[in-house]
Amino acid sequence: MLEIEDVTVRFGGVVALSAVSVRFDKPVNGIIGPNGAGKTTLMNVLSGFVRPASGRVSGDGEALLPLAPHRRAHWGLRRSFQKEEIADDLTVFENVLVQIDHSRSPARSKTAEVEAMLALVGMADRAGKIGAALSGFERRLTDVAKCLVGRPRLVMFDEPAGGMSVDESRQLGALIRQIHGATGAQVLVIDHDVELIRTICEDTLVLDFGRRIAFGPTAEVLDDPRVKAAYLGTEEV
Repeated sequence: MLEIEDVTVRFGGVVALSAVSVRFDKPVNGIIGPNGAGKTTLMNVLSGFVRPASGRVSGDGEALLPLAPHRRAHWGLRRSFQKEEIADDLTVFENVLVQIDHSRSPARSKTAEVEAMLALVGMADRAGKIGAALSGFERRLTDVAKCLVGRPRLVMFDEPAGGMSVDESRQLGALIRQIHGATGAQVLVIDHDVELIRTICEDTLVLDFGRRIAFGPTAEVLDDPRVKAAYLGTEEV
């Protein structure tokens, strides 16, 4: 469970997040809002890249804000960025293996874990393919696999469906829904694709100008008149 309490972030005179509080306790949760609403800023706070002016964040009851970014990774936090971070000169298998290379687990155990996650994302038959030769969708699937090794506890995706076709977005959504069952990790998704959010997220948070304007079951949130007035029907959702 991820708990965010009264988190405020200021960049100079700009308040990027204003006393945001929310408790995510479902396997897959969403965050929506227009550009500049504070979605990525909130994810950066969770990642440790942005230090809030005030507030508290805890994961499974453990305070996360005092932890450096690499300590949060050791705790089990994983993040996929808008642009996939794939090394072009490594194979798919090597791109994923490097995420747990520091682990003290036996080499055989690491290999088995990587193979299992590549099978989950549908990239097992392309494990030897070099990064530079991957399609955009294959890069995203490899990026997802990177987030799933090493016993993750919280996996965060920032616009994972950006630039995808409708069919690719559906495939990605089906994959994201499998993550909790396969790894036990909770998932947090930011995306402009409202149908993706509607399909895969049980609860959704809506931000506007750094403030929480709605939170709850996704279907109810998306039917909220305030949410419809602010976002739905525009490319900003």
